[in-house]
Amino acid sequence: MKKIVLILFLVLSFSLYGQQIQWASKLIKYSSDLGGKQYGIKRILGKPDVFPQAGNSPNAWNPKNALDGYEIVEVGFEKPQSVKQIAIFENLNAGCVVKISVDTGDGKYKTVWARKRDYRTPTFKATIPADHAYYFKRKRRKIQEAPDVFNPGVEHAILESVVSNVVAVKVEFNFALLPGQKQVDAIGISDSEQPIDAEINVGAQFKNISAEKFPILDSFQVLSLVVAPGGEKMLFTQQSEEKELVYSCQKESGALWSIPKLEPALSENGTNNYVDFIKNDLILKGGSVYKKASGETGYQFFNHDNGNYQPKGQLIITAYANYGDSAFLTATTDLKTVLLAVESDFTQGGTDFYFTNRKEDGTYGLLQNMGKMINSADDDISPQLLSDGKTLLFSSNGFSGFGGYDIYVSYRLDDSWKNWSEPVNVGSSINSSGYDGAPYYDETNEMLYFVTDVDGKSAVHLARIPKQTLMNRK
Repeated sequence: MKKIVLILFLVLSFSLYGQQIQWASKLIKYSSDLGGKQYGIKRILGKPDVFPQAGNSPNAWNPKNALDGYEIVEVGFEKPQSVKQIAIFENLNAGCVVKISVDTGDGKYKTVWARKRDYRTPTFKATIPADHAYYFKRKRRKIQEAPDVFNPGVEHAILESVVSNVVAVKVEFNFALLPGQKQVDAIGISDSEQPIDAEINVGAQFKNISAEKFPILDSFQVLSLVVAPGGEKMLFTQQSEEKELVYSCQKESGALWSIPKLEPALSENGTNNYVDFIKNDLILKGGSVYKKASGETGYQFFNHDNGNYQPKGQLIITAYANYGDSAFLTATTDLKTVLLAVESDFTQGGTDFYFTNRKEDGTYGLLQNMGKMINSADDDISPQLLSDGKTLLFSSNGFSGFGGYDIYVSYRLDDSWKNWSEPVNVGSSINSSGYDGAPYYDETNEMLYFVTDVDGKSAVHLARIPKQTLMNRK
């Protein structure tokens, strides 16, 4: 008898507090589409990509008449359900939804919500996340003006009564109601009045991680860093007034590091100098000026021995194409496969991840895109592939996160290099409201190093994460 009562209690509890949520899964009709991989109408499908951080993003629908016109969109859902709430995520200047109608399966729309004359959508102030030009001062990346502040919000339309068997929703906008640009991130439905929120895909294994500053580099404007196998040596790029400079420091005893010293042999380029890959006796350094359409990439191999660096040759990739003058790189430990973050004609959005395999002559084959799961409609940068060849750390502003750029981890699911798990956010202990990037994991000491920039103040942080936690997909 007690078991029956307990089961009934659990069922009632679930029905009282459970919430069935669906996100728009297909487009039925729409008034405008900018087309392309960025800002197009298809960006409205699925769960929010821009919220909760909100702000301007190519991951959202940017209607043609967003400044002062009238637009509609009709979307369908995977399965019919009862609806008490419809939520429209407006990531720029929210408050332009004027009417919502639903289809219960007969192809006819019934109005279930309309904006009242004096009603105002709750909004919050948000700074538009800058692209990586804002954080990386390289010549190829034009520095942005200070980001503007906009007013994103979620229109939680609570219906007077529950509507059963909803299969589609029509939303009408009057963008003339508010000044400024408008974008729509997602449309969701629920059988509950409990507000539908955008959830960041944070891995449970990262929720108890803590981070702290790396004090030895407090006086440096660090852009990126690598740690040699064994964790005893670090190379990092410092932004100076004239150009990027590469420095090194050594671990001396315990947690103490030597005073950083300039590495002239790695700082000879006129503008860009950065190390993206390091082995015990070999590094890959980027930033060289290279000839377009020549196979050159701007990366050079260097042998290194006791602090002496000797150039060994260039990284050559067949038909290499990159809109910029520099890139981001990582590789398998044997260098048979190289991964790059570049922007080209084949990107899903901004900067995408590509892979290339080494050929018998030592050069590399055509770049191949790593797929839609790991490449967003915005910028995906700063990859580090761990020694298992499957765990990939990177930074992106194209997924739901805590700030402008967050750090994520994804896992390779097969040998194709095109099938990856959904990126997992490493949590708010590491990711801030600003830029968090250039992640580099020291596997020997199980320490993650990364760069944070909040309100123009840059600092290197570190967080202890067990190797078992980071490299095992959960």
